[in-house]
Amino acid sequence: MHGEDYITDLPESIIETILTKLPLRDVVRTSVLSSKWRYKWATLTELEFNDTCVSHIHHSALAAAKLVKFVNQFLLLHDGPINRFTIDSAYLQRSPYLDQWLLFLSRKDVQELNIGFCGGDWFRAPSCLFSCKKLTALELVRCVLHPPLYFKGFPNLKHLSLKQVHITRDAVENLISSCTLLESLTLLYFDSRKLTIRAPNLTCLVLEGEFEDICLENTPMLAVISVAMYINDDIAQHYDQSSSCNFYQFLGGVPSIQRLTGHGFFTKYISIGNTLGEIQPTYRQLKVIDLYQVSFDNLKEIMVILRLLLSAPNLQALQIGGSADASLATDAVDLDFWDKECPRDATFEQLKSVKMTQMLGLPHEMRLIEFLLGNSPVLELMDVSQNVHDETDENDDESEMYMEILRFETASAEVVIAFTENYE
Repeated sequence: MHGEDYITDLPESIIETILTKLPLRDVVRTSVLSSKWRYKWATLTELEFNDTCVSHIHHSALAAAKLVKFVNQFLLLHDGPINRFTIDSAYLQRSPYLDQWLLFLSRKDVQELNIGFCGGDWFRAPSCLFSCKKLTALELVRCVLHPPLYFKGFPNLKHLSLKQVHITRDAVENLISSCTLLESLTLLYFDSRKLTIRAPNLTCLVLEGEFEDICLENTPMLAVISVAMYINDDIAQHYDQSSSCNFYQFLGGVPSIQRLTGHGFFTKYISIGNTLGEIQPTYRQLKVIDLYQVSFDNLKEIMVILRLLLSAPNLQALQIGGSADASLATDAVDLDFWDKECPRDATFEQLKSVKMTQMLGLPHEMRLIEFLLGNSPVLELMDVSQNVHDETDENDDESEMYMEILRFETASAEVVIAFTENYE
């Protein structure tokens, strides 16, 4: 027992598992454990370089130089394929070595590539990036991206994430449409006045940025959509001038949608050109709707909510956040809308959870809550959260709002009505 070497005698599969759990700096250090471990690190197929590779160095320029040296030496001695390569650093700023690394990786048939330099200016993606034809996943952060004219797409790409990436509208639309196997797309801090997405295999879409118009074409598989729309003064001037129906333009081609999340001006955007009298598409797979910053003083936005509800017969969870504008608390216009537009036989057979946040007790807020309580026979939770600006404010209005909700008729005998307050 005294002479046994447990480290050396570990099975190959166990050694490989241990190495994949360690930071690369520590992986290299395992070479001193035994002769069997000496070159194991050089055959790793998944490499993640970050600032921990050069920890305890507080001078950014020195840390960047050390990190470049570490990556160069590691790749020089690496033996075998590289399936995933990640470099994420606050020290590196447009390293000239990136071109060499990507050229090296393209020859290794890298499949997953993640590049993010958080410091300094945006880095320009080198042309050899577009030679990585085996890529299945690509993530770029703070990057300038100019696909060459000869580029015809990544034939195997399934996951694309661009965060703070400078790219023209035509280039990004061509990139998306040319990657025919694309399944998930993320565009964050993306500024493009108009964007058209054509992706027949896309199942997940995440968008955040300043948009005037978004069009989804040929997206029959799209199941999860999350959109945060912001507008500047220039976009705001043209926001209500569209002659088309944004609801149909955005949601008309997504029959497989299962979850819809909207932030910022999203609800306002899809309300433009919307009318309840049109033929309603049915989203039978839509189970979750989350909408935030909804203006309950805007009848068009309320119509969008009602249209979504009536189009989703299998909805299970609903969350709606108000705009929290206390100045609107006394407005009460077009309340006959609910009697005119709400079908008397409307029933939400599978709706179990409703959360209403940033409520002010506006008349249209109350009518929506009443409508949902009265037409949801299996509802388990109605959670109403009110925004309170000052803890010292009189709570008479809040108590009156809660008491009114408790007087509403409920279709479910099991529903729990909960009230909470958010203090600003």
